[in-house]
Amino acid sequence: MKTLLWKMLFIVNASPYLTGQKFGKHVYVQNRLNWYAAQQYCQTNYADLSPLSTSWEEKQLRKATLGKVSGEFWIGLYKTGTYWKWSGGGYETSIVWDESQPSTYYDLFVRVCWDGCTMRTGWFASSLWRELPFFCFSTTVIEEKMAWEEALEYCKETHTTLTSLTSETENLLTLKEIQQGTVTNRVWIGLCFLADRWLWVDGSPLIYEAWSVGDREHQCPGRNYCGAINKNGVWENLDCKEKLSFICV
Repeated sequence: MKTLLWKMLFIVNASPYLTGQKFGKHVYVQNRLNWYAAQQYCQTNYADLSPLSTSWEEKQLRKATLGKVSGEFWIGLYKTGTYWKWSGGGYETSIVWDESQPSTYYDLFVRVCWDGCTMRTGWFASSLWRELPFFCFSTTVIEEKMAWEEALEYCKETHTTLTSLTSETENLLTLKEIQQGTVTNRVWIGLCFLADRWLWVDGSPLIYEAWSVGDREHQCPGRNYCGAINKNGVWENLDCKEKLSFICV
């Protein structure tokens, strides 16, 4: 009840005039909101507040935003009980706090600063009272059916590329986006089998995997297989010539 009351007190109607700048899977929204209001805005207009659940993802986003994003911003990490959890699902267990973090009972949300910081760079536990810019996680589901290579070319021409799923949280957020009835039961992602191993086409490391438990077919699928995610959130290896919906980033 107390948590619900806090949300009712601090959520504001998300303005249709908020605008964002896209950096791959992440959209930077410059308007300043408290954490709950930012979460509501991202869930309404994109997928959710951004997870930076791998050091690779954080490093890539930091590089892309260098000189373009300055000061502090919200990400989708909050404390529930004794655990830190991503708004889109999944727990964070590898945070290395500054000695003083978190410092009070109210430090339940995470803000980040990489550039233009008044004191230090890094991740900081924060209270709800702050109003900050924020990052939303965004992918685009294309319902048109294409073979994997056609889907890749379409994404390169109209967006950036086929999406990678580098963490449990990104997998869960993508699953939420594809569970519409009009999307094919399996959806292409940017995973391909090349040089005897699975690779993400955007260069992301394959550190998280969501193959079916006990499924060994993906370990040596052949030379013409590509990766898809099904509506249970499980990855499948399929013939690249199959025509499926797909996800661009």
